[in-house]
Amino acid sequence: MADRLPQIYTWTGLFILTGAVLGMVHIPRQQDFYVLLAFYIPAFAAYIWLYRQAAEDHLLFYLAAAVIIRLLLLPAIPNLSDDIYRFIWDGRLINAGLNPFDHLPGYYLEEGHRVPGLTADLFARLNSPEYFTIYPPVAQAVFATASWLFPHSITGATLVIRAVLIAAEAGTLIFLPRVLQGWGMPPKRALLYAFNPLVIVEISGNLHFEGVMVLMFVAGLRWLQIGRINTAALAMAGAVAAKLVPLMFFPLFIRRLYAAGRWPVVFRFFGICGAALLVFFTPLLNGVFFRNIGQSLGLYFHQFEFNAGLYYIARWIGYQVAGYNQIAWIGPRLAILSAGFILLLAALERGKDWKSLPEIAMWSLLAYLACGTTIHPWYTIMLLFLSLFTRWRFPVVWTGLIMLTYIHYLNGAFKENYWVIGIEYGGVLVAILIEIFGRPRRALQR
Repeated sequence: MADRLPQIYTWTGLFILTGAVLGMVHIPRQQDFYVLLAFYIPAFAAYIWLYRQAAEDHLLFYLAAAVIIRLLLLPAIPNLSDDIYRFIWDGRLINAGLNPFDHLPGYYLEEGHRVPGLTADLFARLNSPEYFTIYPPVAQAVFATASWLFPHSITGATLVIRAVLIAAEAGTLIFLPRVLQGWGMPPKRALLYAFNPLVIVEISGNLHFEGVMVLMFVAGLRWLQIGRINTAALAMAGAVAAKLVPLMFFPLFIRRLYAAGRWPVVFRFFGICGAALLVFFTPLLNGVFFRNIGQSLGLYFHQFEFNAGLYYIARWIGYQVAGYNQIAWIGPRLAILSAGFILLLAALERGKDWKSLPEIAMWSLLAYLACGTTIHPWYTIMLLFLSLFTRWRFPVVWTGLIMLTYIHYLNGAFKENYWVIGIEYGGVLVAILIEIFGRPRRALQR
C-alpha cells in the first residue's frame, strides 16, 4: 500500500488540477470573479503539491500529463478574454488582402469599405475598436491561417489558434528540460511552468501569444547553449515577432556573444536576427505601419491603466501636487526609467556565459513590469519562465496573486480594487524579501 500512495496522490493532484482548469476555462465569465477564484485556489494548490512530490524519473509522465490537460481545452471558446474577436478580425482582413494596421475597425463598417466577414456583430465584440491592432507578424500569420481555414466560423478559427498555441507549449516542454539539464539544473523545474494554472489558462485557454514567444526564446537558449549561433538568432527573431518583449533582453546578449567569438559573432547574430525580423515584418510594412502601431503602443504609456505598481504611487503623488491624472507625463518617464535600468544592468553585469543570462533578464523584466502602467496577468508568464533558471521563486507567488486582479471586472462593471492590488504587490515584495533575507524554500528550488 505504501508503494501505491505516491501514485494515488499524483492522480488526485492531476484530477484536481485538470478539473479546476477546465472549470476556469468553461464556466466563469470575466465578471464572475468569485467563481473563478473557487477554481483557481484548488488549481494552484494542486500545482504546488504536484511539483513538490514529483519524482525526477517520472518527468516524462508529468510533462505528457501537462500537454494532455492543455489538449482537453481544445473545444473551448475563451470566456475570460475577448481578444479572440480581434484575432479573427485581423485574420479576415489579411485574407481579404488588407493590412490590419492600415485602418481602425470602424472604417470597415462604412459604406464602400465593407469586407466580407467583418460584420457589425463581430465589431460589437471587439474590446478596443477605437485603437489600431498591436499584434506582431507571427501572431498575425496564425490569425490569417485560422481565418482562412474557417472563414465563417469563430469556433473553428479559435480551435486552430488554440491548436497552434498548445503545440507551442508542447515544444516548450520539450526544450525546457534540456536547457535546464544542459546547465546542470534539475529538469524537474520544468513542471513549475508545465502545471502552472495561470500559464495553462492564459495561453491555452485565453489564447495569449506568450506561448509562442516562450517557445522561440527557450529554443534560442538551447541553441545558444550548444553553440548554434545562427539558428539561435532566427529563434530570437521569432520570439520578438510573436511578442515584442524579448527586445529588451538584446543588450544583455552583447557581452556574451563577444565572449563567444568577439565582434564578428556579435555582428553575425544581430545581422541574422535583424534580417529575419525584416522578413517577418515586411508583409505588414507600409507608409502608416510605424505610425499606427506606435500610436497603439504609446497608449500603454500615455492612457492605459491596469494593475500598475510604481505608476499608481506616482499617480497618487501627482494628484496631490497637481490635482489631476498626470499619466501622459508619468508613464513615459517610468518607461525611460525602466529602459535606463535595463541598460545599466547590461553595462554593469559581468556575466559572459549564457547560463547567467536568464537571471539578469528576469530582473530586467521585473523592472519593466514594476514601472508599467498596464500589467495583465499573462505578463508574468515570461518572468516565471526566466526564474526557472535561477534560485528565485517570487514569480511563482506573483502568478498566484495576480489572478486576483480579475476582481476588477466584478459584476461586469470595471473598477479597480486598490486593496487587492496592494495585496498583490505587497505579497510579491514580501516573497522577494524572504528570498533575500530568509531561509530558502528548497522544495521549490530543486
